[in-house]
Amino acid sequence: MKNTILLLTGNGMGNADEKLRHLLLGKYLDLMIQNNNLPAAICFYTEGVKLVCEGSPVTEQLHTLETKGVRLIACSTCLTYFELTNKVRVGIVGGMGDILEAQTKAEKVITL
Repeated sequence: MKNTILLLTGNGMGNADEKLRHLLLGKYLDLMIQNNNLPAAICFYTEGVKLVCEGSPVTEQLHTLETKGVRLIACSTCLTYFELTNKVRVGIVGGMGDILEAQTKAEKVITL
């Protein structure tokens, strides 16, 4: 996964109710951390930006990934749209250009 980026476009993983989406994503991130099989970056846009903000159930896992060198990029347009710009707790606030750059440099892009 070294040259892979993940795209998180929803508030969790999959299309179930929010509690299950958060539970699934938490387990996915925990396993990624345990196996030390880390992507180069995780990009958050649309409702995915909620995952890097205050109140997110995966903030701890995302912080751990960030300290291990995974670049976390949250879309500034989306944060502004949801009025969350001041609630970001992990990662960097970037533009669509930053997300596009990460995608272009990646050998593989996975959307969760």
